[in-house]
Amino acid sequence: MNSYIPQWENWIRKLFRNFKKLGLDFKRFLFKQFNKNIYTRILFINIVCFVISFIALTTFYDFSVKQITYKQIQQELMQKAKRVNYALLQQENWESLIHSKNNDSNFDKTQYEQIKFLSDIFDVKVTIFDKLGNIVVTSAQQEIVPGAEVDKNFTEIISSGETLTTKVTDPETDELTFIAAVPMGDSKDIIINGILLEFTPSKLDYNIASMRLYLMLTGIFLLIIIIFISVSQAMHISKPISKLSTYMADLNNGNYVKQENRIALDEIKTLTEQFNKLVQKMQNIQEQNQNIEKEKTKLFADISHELRTPLTTVQGFVEAIQDGVIKDKDLIDKYIEIIYTQTIHINRLIDDMLQLSRLESGTMRLEKIPLNLTTVAYNVVESMENVAQSMNINITFEKNKNQIMIMGDIDKIEQILKNLIQNAINASENGTIKIKVETFKDEVILSIKDNGVGIPNEDLPHIWERFYQSKAQRSNTKSKQGSGLGLSIVKHLVQLHEGKIEVESQLGIGTTFYIRFPAL
Repeated sequence: MNSYIPQWENWIRKLFRNFKKLGLDFKRFLFKQFNKNIYTRILFINIVCFVISFIALTTFYDFSVKQITYKQIQQELMQKAKRVNYALLQQENWESLIHSKNNDSNFDKTQYEQIKFLSDIFDVKVTIFDKLGNIVVTSAQQEIVPGAEVDKNFTEIISSGETLTTKVTDPETDELTFIAAVPMGDSKDIIINGILLEFTPSKLDYNIASMRLYLMLTGIFLLIIIIFISVSQAMHISKPISKLSTYMADLNNGNYVKQENRIALDEIKTLTEQFNKLVQKMQNIQEQNQNIEKEKTKLFADISHELRTPLTTVQGFVEAIQDGVIKDKDLIDKYIEIIYTQTIHINRLIDDMLQLSRLESGTMRLEKIPLNLTTVAYNVVESMENVAQSMNINITFEKNKNQIMIMGDIDKIEQILKNLIQNAINASENGTIKIKVETFKDEVILSIKDNGVGIPNEDLPHIWERFYQSKAQRSNTKSKQGSGLGLSIVKHLVQLHEGKIEVESQLGIGTTFYIRFPAL
């Protein structure tokens, strides 16, 4: 038989492992369902909270009912004990009952009948004992054996003149018995005997179990209501979120549709508002991307157009020289000079496009230092006097202070001045260009004024665009044609210096550019 013990142990271990694995799988399943979505999480949390609260409430209720019931029984038992004491005191032979040890069977029978009568009236077991704890008489005479005694605690309490109520559990029957002990006699008498009342409620556990059953049925009914409410609430919360998920999927597919904000919950309203802001942002990004694509297409077209003319010129002259069509050395030198000039123009055009690209992308950084704008402007004017004189143009420089300080990048400030002065030279012939630096409150104003062909009013909003040239400049065959990028570069450079640029022009009278820098 001992050989089967290891097999049983292995079988028990295997069964334990299987149960443990089953428990872990069930735990993982519950966690998976709990974290599945808002619907299941709300349902799980509400059910668990209700079950825990209901168990705690049931335990507290059961304990409270028992304590209240026990206390009420003990109080009633104490009142019955006092009534029994009063009833015994009313008997004519009560002194014989408590003092005498009469061997007369008729007297013993009379004692028993009196005690039994009181026991039947009050529905309790009545026992009278002396100060030594010996039982004198009891209503349950058939249960008493010779030499039977009550507990010593009762005799000590009775001897002191106090009363006692308690409860004990029968170890054999597991029944709960309530006991009340009072001294026998009135306030004038010496306490000799004690009265012990015992009460065993027959239906107490049944009544408590019945109340517990009703409470459980009520809990089940409330649990069903909680589940129904939780399901409804979870659906009410998860439904708009599911709609947002659908809208998000549409948004991912490029369908930018705003959701109507009709949800009552503040959190859902906030989420919907943020979603609509995201939709608006995505729409703006899409529009910007479309505009960027249009700008790229236009830029490539403009670049192709701007480069085609000089490249065609260069190609034609090179082919003429290469084919030997031109034999005259002076003419060949002239063609080579034209080719060189066009090459410089192409090189400048490429440099301007690269610089403008850096400005528009925001990758260009300035090295700002405190500088005297009066000195910078004077040096630029002085360096371009020869170019102006070749066009029979007079440049004048005016200043109201020797030092007008700003924070700026000296190279970029010089580029701004050169581009604007060069534009003025290109638009003028036999004219005058006036450069002026002045201060006004917390601003430094740099103005470049010419008396050239001017710019029509309808062209003024477009002069900052790439490769744009006004009609007056295009129709003026005597003026030099620039790349069309200068003013766009100037505007970006001015903005990098936290400045503003403005223009005033009248056709046939001239143009004035005003640049406003923050004063240092």
